[in-house]
Amino acid sequence: MHRDALIIGGSFAGLSSALYLARARRSVCVVDAGAPRNRFAATSHGFFAQDGSDPQAMLQTMRRQVAAYPTVGFLTDTAVEARGDDGVFSVALRSGALVTGKRLLLAFGISDEMPETPGLAERWGTSVLHCPYCHGYEFSGRPLGVLKTSPLSHHQAMMISDWGPTTLYLDGGDLETEHRDALARRGVRIEPAAVVRLTGEGRNLSHIHLADGRACPLEALFIAPRNRLNSAVAEQLGCAIEAGPLGPAIKVDEMRMTSAANVFAAGDITRMAHNVTFACADGVMAALAMHRSLVFGAAS
Repeated sequence: MHRDALIIGGSFAGLSSALYLARARRSVCVVDAGAPRNRFAATSHGFFAQDGSDPQAMLQTMRRQVAAYPTVGFLTDTAVEARGDDGVFSVALRSGALVTGKRLLLAFGISDEMPETPGLAERWGTSVLHCPYCHGYEFSGRPLGVLKTSPLSHHQAMMISDWGPTTLYLDGGDLETEHRDALARRGVRIEPAAVVRLTGEGRNLSHIHLADGRACPLEALFIAPRNRLNSAVAEQLGCAIEAGPLGPAIKVDEMRMTSAANVFAAGDITRMAHNVTFACADGVMAALAMHRSLVFGAAS
């Protein structure tokens, strides 16, 4: 199966790219494992004309629309190895299949590494959250918390306080005086005690339990979890990878090209700011750059 473009990852970035390449009448193969990062969320907010929509339904609609183009094919599979030789990329899949193409887009996404606090992981995407722009409005004015998971957690707490009364839970950790003063100016309460568990009905959150026996009312807990790349193919291809405060990111230029010739990357694997709008925009830019490189010659 030889195509003009191979796309590893069929979520918002990958499908956006596939759509533009298909409309340029280029042949495309999309390889997707079927586990998008936001599968834990029932609604997606902040995306133009789709505010409050089910992200899984959005992806199903997009995939159906992209699949209507005769030059696009889909494989439900996982890329395990990739290499580029003499202008041709070969991608080996977990099923044993091999696909080849002239250009390669990496859009395989990232996975969040949850803290081990009991009751936290099962509420991820519903009442344990990352992005206030995506989910904060629905908890306006309610008791909110931020769990210290990174050096940026105090910054996150300062932002969250715009949505409601906020407590930064240090979970037995410490905080520099200058950060305490900044939080105080924002009206953020600081709780030093260790966190032992979260409770609430179903996936909802009602209380955060502390090591000293207290149970504090809480309706949403924001965290900034570390994350990891979902695939090793970028490293196999020699793409430069940068260390970020929460995890690695593939280095790209303004056209979404990596440091490896004719290998492009889009979506969460390339940036710190993560949302559907950014992912779609990245995918479109990558598609335009890939098409131009196919028309005007190899990118370098």
